[in-house]
Amino acid sequence: MQRLLAIDPSLRSTGFAILEGKEKQVRALDYGVIKNHPKLTVAACLLAIHERLTVAIKQYQVEALVLESIIYVQSYSTAIVLGSARGVTLLAAAQAGLPVYEYAPRRVKQAVVGLGAAAKTQVAFMVRALLGLRETPASDAADAIAIGLTHLRGTATPLAAQKRPKAKTWRQIKQLPIS
Repeated sequence: MQRLLAIDPSLRSTGFAILEGKEKQVRALDYGVIKNHPKLTVAACLLAIHERLTVAIKQYQVEALVLESIIYVQSYSTAIVLGSARGVTLLAAAQAGLPVYEYAPRRVKQAVVGLGAAAKTQVAFMVRALLGLRETPASDAADAIAIGLTHLRGTATPLAAQKRPKAKTWRQIKQLPIS
């Protein structure tokens, strides 16, 4: 039995879920969305995310943190903002001494829905059905729950222990798989 904090990082709408269990016996202790007002600065949003995650880690005494891996985006500014939200999430985990696991969005959708290209509504519907929830969670919260379910139902390697091939040139770096 494991208790974890699952995160779908975003600057304005970070999905989170506290899940407990293993394999097919999983229950949601809490889930929701860390909403940041559009007028807040990026720094204020990052601080709010970090503070909420730090409180959740302590309150629920989680044993691990799982999150969505880096995704390809066409905008550099979007990538930087997503990377920043992911960074404060990793910082909260590191400060608590938690192991961190990550899952690619396609893998999460495949594990929960059975289709790697599933729509957000399909993920939310399946999360509700699998956990027997009374309501369908908001899409960002449903994504976080799905990430947690993927972890609890499968095998995982901590982020720090994952080995990636080494590249010597920029061209080789750009061709490395993002997992």
